[in-house]
Amino acid sequence: MNKVSGFARRSVFIGLSLLLVVFSLSAQKPDRTKPPELGPPPSMKLPPIPRFTLSNGMNVVLMEKHDVPLVQINVLVRSGSAMDPVGKKGLASLTSDMMDEGAGTRDALQLADAIDFLGARISSSAGMHTSVVGLFTPTSKLGEALPLLADVVMRPTFPPSELDRLRKERLTTLLQWHDEPRAIASVKFNSAIFGSKHPYGLPSMGDEKSIRGFTVEDLRRFHGDRFHAGNASMIVVGAVQRGEIQTKLEALFGTWERRTAPSVSWPSVSQVAARTVTIVDKPGAAQSEIRIGRIGVERLTDDYFSIVVMNTVLGGSFTSRLNQNLRETHGYTYGAGSSFDMRPLPGPFLASSAVQTDVTDKALTEFMKELNGILEPITDEELVRVRNYVALSYPSGFQSVGQIASQLNELVTYGLPENYFNTYIEKVLAVTKEDVQRVARKYLDPSKVAVVIVGDLKKIEKGVRDLKLGSMKTESIQDVLGKPPRL
Repeated sequence: MNKVSGFARRSVFIGLSLLLVVFSLSAQKPDRTKPPELGPPPSMKLPPIPRFTLSNGMNVVLMEKHDVPLVQINVLVRSGSAMDPVGKKGLASLTSDMMDEGAGTRDALQLADAIDFLGARISSSAGMHTSVVGLFTPTSKLGEALPLLADVVMRPTFPPSELDRLRKERLTTLLQWHDEPRAIASVKFNSAIFGSKHPYGLPSMGDEKSIRGFTVEDLRRFHGDRFHAGNASMIVVGAVQRGEIQTKLEALFGTWERRTAPSVSWPSVSQVAARTVTIVDKPGAAQSEIRIGRIGVERLTDDYFSIVVMNTVLGGSFTSRLNQNLRETHGYTYGAGSSFDMRPLPGPFLASSAVQTDVTDKALTEFMKELNGILEPITDEELVRVRNYVALSYPSGFQSVGQIASQLNELVTYGLPENYFNTYIEKVLAVTKEDVQRVARKYLDPSKVAVVIVGDLKKIEKGVRDLKLGSMKTESIQDVLGKPPRL
């Protein structure tokens, strides 16, 4: 009896002690004034990336991924909007969009039905310097889906009826742009820093004149010049074995003719020499679209990782300086950010936001404050936080077969080293405060930027002019986009 009573007393004492600990811990509420600390970045090790060559010389890059029975195959062609012939702006984009609108012996509807029946997807799109025709399919249907991909890549039919339909869609899009401040700002900003003779300064979709003038023969000629084994590579990611996929690809793509693509040269462009301001009048606009920038840097710069970290500090994440200032501190906008669009040639650096009309001038002041501020040394705490953010975010881009294929697209396009992915985090973590300041001062000069604002001129002109940012002019929407097309 006494033993039982002693045990009971000890049990009650232990239970009360545990309750006190629980209540004590629950009283220690988390500090919600600070974001949670990021853990140490993990290392990332991808499997080897074997390559092989088809009999026609076309290179194939393979990454096996057997955790899910899916495959992504990208045919990467060195052909994009930067290769549009003079006077035919938008041809690369239209050619890519037309390639899955009928191919081989199937019209557009038959092709779509055949793809859907397999639970697969085929897409075709053009970027600035490359085009991608992609196949996503269950591994079990790969043998049936690959011939459809081969038809789209090598044997598109470019039906006139589908060309007419896409032509109308593009003209409708152009018409809609006249009422979309974001589109107006984008077109004007690119032309402001690259001019009207460089492909980077022109809309990749083209203008009304070029869109109306495209013929089936234009599409066939462009496809014939650019889409061939000598100008393409293949990326394969998913649940496949090398021997099996190599045999299948050789059977379907090994006879694809290998030729030399026409050479392309681009006009030289000069860096923005002084700060200029352009207001494009959008009467009644509730917000002002702001674009600030200059010519940036090419993708293969030795400063790549330092620029990634520097831009993340400035405007590359939700907690970046621009967003914290304009959104969190001042409430001028739902979001503000910045980016370097790195291409084979130097692309644009852009800082942007959409702000309330009545704070347009104040927002511009804060933009300039942050653009000047990034030229000064950042803190140790900020450096560690941003490096960890970039490093921790990177592996999330390698989860699906489509994501991995997109990463391999970049590897192939720029001839990056085989260990690029596995050393990425290491190189990010090696960036120093001095590196950040150095590249900020090298590539950013707030006194030499183009400032483009699309908004209600009557409400914002005086405030912007009083800032005395630089020479200022006003334009109409038609000055930027031309007359609205008639449908």
